[in-house]
Amino acid sequence: MPWIYLLLAGVFEIGFAIGLKYTEGFTRLWPSVGTVVSAAISLWLLTQALRAIPVGTAYAIWTGIGAVGVAVLGIALFSESASPARLACIAVIVAGVIGLKLTSAA
Repeated sequence: MPWIYLLLAGVFEIGFAIGLKYTEGFTRLWPSVGTVVSAAISLWLLTQALRAIPVGTAYAIWTGIGAVGVAVLGIALFSESASPARLACIAVIVAGVIGLKLTSAA
């Protein structure tokens, strides 16, 4: 169950980061509310995962899921660069997250 909490925390982290773009500096009410709620849920889920997963592993995976998700959605939603170099860097992050999961004792 801790790994499910961590995965969901990462998903809500993506929602938080993407939501920041839509808040327009927290001047738009509903995107701001959604962003704050997403951040709170993400942090709560992360704390639940930390009960069983080492903090270094959990934090790295949480930020990795967020970074990859935001980068992919940035390409899809905001026409950000999908250059081969950028995609290769995203792949390295994914490989690191998988490696941390496979080598974790929890």
